[in-house]
Order: sequence, then C-alpha cells, then structure tokens
Amino acid sequence: MNHIASGSGTRADAAARSSSLYRAVWRWHFYAGLLCLPFLVMMAITGALYLFRDEINAVVYRDLLQVPAAASRALPPEALVAHALAAVPGSVRRYVPATAAGRSAEVGIAGADGQRITVYLDPSTGAVLGHLRDDRKLMEVVKHIHSLVIAGTVANHGIEIVAGWTIVLVVTGTCLWWPRGRSGGVISVRGSPAKRLWWRDLHAVTGAFAAIAILFLAVTGMPWSAFWGHQFSALTNAWGIGLPAYVWSKAPQSTVPMAQQGEVPWTLGQATVPLSTAAPADPHAGHAGHGGGGPVPTATPGAIGLDAAIATFERLQLEPGYSVNLPNGPRGVYTAMLFPDDVTHERVIHLDQYSGRPLIDVGYADYGVAGKATEWGVSLHTGRQFGLVNQLVMLAGCLAIIALAVTSAVMWWKRRPGGQLAAPERKDGDRLARPVIAIAVVLGLLYPLLGASMLAALALDAALPRAWRARFAL
Repeated sequence: MNHIASGSGTRADAAARSSSLYRAVWRWHFYAGLLCLPFLVMMAITGALYLFRDEINAVVYRDLLQVPAAASRALPPEALVAHALAAVPGSVRRYVPATAAGRSAEVGIAGADGQRITVYLDPSTGAVLGHLRDDRKLMEVVKHIHSLVIAGTVANHGIEIVAGWTIVLVVTGTCLWWPRGRSGGVISVRGSPAKRLWWRDLHAVTGAFAAIAILFLAVTGMPWSAFWGHQFSALTNAWGIGLPAYVWSKAPQSTVPMAQQGEVPWTLGQATVPLSTAAPADPHAGHAGHGGGGPVPTATPGAIGLDAAIATFERLQLEPGYSVNLPNGPRGVYTAMLFPDDVTHERVIHLDQYSGRPLIDVGYADYGVAGKATEWGVSLHTGRQFGLVNQLVMLAGCLAIIALAVTSAVMWWKRRPGGQLAAPERKDGDRLARPVIAIAVVLGLLYPLLGASMLAALALDAALPRAWRARFAL
C-alpha cells in the first residue's frame, strides 16, 4: 500500500510540476503576444506588400517606369542628366541606366531644399516622364512603416524588441502546442467556431505549421535592427567573417559609411566609401563631356565624367540593373552598386573620379561566412532569392501572423471574465523549468534589448500587488 501511495504521490507531484510549468510558459506566451501582436500585424501587412514591391511599382508607377519601344541607341548618360537638371534643378547624386528595352532611366537629384528627387526619363529621347520625391515613393513609405523608422529612432529600437519577443512567442507557443500524449489540437481542429476550443486549436495548429517561417522572419529581420544589427555587423567585420578587412584596405578611406549611399548589400553597410586621388593640376584635364551638351553642371573639374564612368563599369562586365552614385566632392568616387535578386551576383565597384581606375571591386565571393549567410537571409526575408515561390512562402508567413493575432484575440475574448485582463493565473510556487530558464538566458544574452525587456517584465511581474493580481488575474 505504501508503494501504491508513493507511486500515486510521485505521479501527482509530476502532474503538479507539469501544470506549474504549463501555466508559467502560458503566462510568458500571453504577455509576449500582448506586447507584440499589434506590431506584428502591422509588420505582417507592410511586409506582405513589400514582398511584391516590383509588381506593385510596375502598376502604380507604370507611366514613369515604361517607355515606348526604344530606339536603336540611347542618349549618353550625361545628356540624360542634363535633361533631368533642366526639369528639376539641383545636384546630381545618382544615375540608373535603363535596365532593358522599354524601361526608363533614372536620375537622382538633391534639390535646393535638401529633398532627394528621382527624375524618370525616356533614354532614347531624353523626354522627362515625371519625378517623385524619394521619401514619398509608395514602397519607401511601406518600408519605413515596417521598421517604424517613420516614427523615429526610439520606435525603431522598439521594433528590435518586438522581433526578440516574437522569438519568445514561437518558443513558448511550441511548448504549449507540444502533444504530451494528446491528439486533438495538434494537427486537427476540434469543435465548431462557436466554441473557444475551435479557436484555440486553430491558433495552435496555425502556429505549429507557421512556426519555422515566423522564426525565420524574426531572426533574419534582426540584421536591419538599430542596435543589434549594427553591433552584429561590426563584430562580424572585426572577426573577418562579415566583410574581411583586406577587401576594403586597397584604397584610402573616408569616414562616410556605405549605408549612406542608399540601398546597399547588408554586408557592406558599415564599410566606408574610398577616396579618389587629388585632382589633376589642369582643372580641365580628363573631362570628355557628353558629346554636344556641355559638361554636367555638377561634375567636379578634372573628373572623367559620367559617360566615361559608365563605359568603365560596362567594360568591367557589370550586369544590367546597377545604379551609379556620383562623386560627392573633390575626393568622392563613382560608385556602381548591383543589388540583384540573386545575392551571389551582388557587386560594388568604386572608381577614382579622375583616373577612372577601379579602387575597389567587391562581390558576394569576397564576403565571409557570416556575410554570405546574412545576405541569403535578407534576400529570402524580402522574397527576392527564388522569385515567386520565395514570395509566396514569405507571404504565407505574413498571413499566418495575422491569423494568429485574430485567433488569439477571439479565444481571449471568449474566456475573458467581465472587466478582467484574464491573463493566465500565477500560483505561489510556480517555477520555470531549468531548460526554459536556460533558453531565456541564451536569448537575452544573444539579443541584449530583448534581455533587458525580459528583466523589466520579471521585475514588473514580481512587484504587482496581490490585489491587482486578483483584479486582473495576473
């Protein structure tokens, strides 16, 4: 009898520990969702739109991006720049050749008020099709909302915390979904939509199938984050596994990071722009003009000119689709950036603006293991690497996030007593298991802002008065 009683006591203790662990994990999952879901829904909607940015742009800006059947020969780049400046005065900062027949060329101009404006031209005639402020382009607005850059630096750091708590959501959600000997609510949904059980099972099954995609989106989004992404880039470059130092030590460097050049490969974001040599003694030496329209108004005296720079990039077999940043000042360089869907074809070339000599020519093959892995992650995250299949898989992840937010809200509402938050109840003696604590510590150390927010949540949870717990079921 004692053995039976002892066995029963052991099973009861195990059940109590399991129940305590479940409640503790559920509480963390509940509060992570409470913090994250509003932002995750916003990020899922904007992320889904951004996946199809090329297709959306092709429709919204059709009149600016497409031109009639191209003539046999396009005007020289400097002639197109002169046409753009006649329409929108300012300083030329960027030139994008037409990527194919029937496509427009682009000239980026900094206006007198500091606004960046893109002018679209027919490359065959130089006719100006129209212009847009860069910060008002639809996909730029979507991207800035997605990262909360539009709301300032503090909000941008907040998105990093949300991404970290999303990882917590996936881990805790997986623990809650784990079968533990049951079959219902694992891969099938029980009951009917009128019952909370149906919504609970739909939430659990959707999360189980989408967990890997959501975790992937959260982890691969981290390299863009304001704090962690910057530190990760600096560390991987310092260790030679991001952008090895020898790649970027072939020319004198400025203090201007590549990230200020516009959209650049992630691995090159913190690399600095190299410097051109001093200008030739003859202020007119080396400038060939553009064959009939006079020099580009913003060209530095003695520079080879945009026409010669483009010819050099083509001689170096740079694939179509690249953009060119013009020199900014007498020590600036011509920078061509190819940022295609296939990360293995990424390439950046810097030319000395006076001699036309390539100062740096770097591509995917030059990246370290961390740089290559991150570039792949970024490309998959944005739906670029494998075309439509990649877009649809990431879209499924975005739709799953929205579905999880809806189902969690409905099942919470169905079990919520009037006037209470109805958080999972915490009982005296509830403890997290050591493996769960270890996972939390690892995540907190890996993502410091997440770790700091975890400590703040623990402190708040411990400090809440018992009366509040009774009122809100905390």
